[in-house]
Amino acid sequence: MPMIDVYAAEDTFKDKQTLAHDLAKAVMRWERVPQLPLFLDNTAAFIHDLPADAISNAAGDSNYVRVQVLTPIHVLDREKQLGVVKELTEIVVAAAGDPGLADRTWVLITESPEGGWGIDGHANTSGDIVAAARAALQAKT
Repeated sequence: MPMIDVYAAEDTFKDKQTLAHDLAKAVMRWERVPQLPLFLDNTAAFIHDLPADAISNAAGDSNYVRVQVLTPIHVLDREKQLGVVKELTEIVVAAAGDPGLADRTWVLITESPEGGWGIDGHANTSGDIVAAARAALQAKT
């Protein structure tokens, strides 16, 4: 149930809704979670437009994109981390229509601490999330 934040200069992306949707669906695929409302409703991406002068690397360039992925702890093993970074970069590049943007797209994966994933006013542990998913799967049958 990741939260994804994308920071880029204004006008980098024309269709932010599709970009946000594509990023959220991609991370769900890499997490390999079932298509349950628990995950569909609580996996989201947020696109943040910044003035170009609000972004700079140490060389003074402002044509970068930062993608921050926050997941519950231990959800993404190394294979999944590699896949998430590669696919999210590809999605960002396609959405911007700029193949050169791959070299300027930073994807950062952050894990929330155990008990640090709050939904509906409750700080969930990994066990809480697994139990909720199992209950939802049982209710479907």
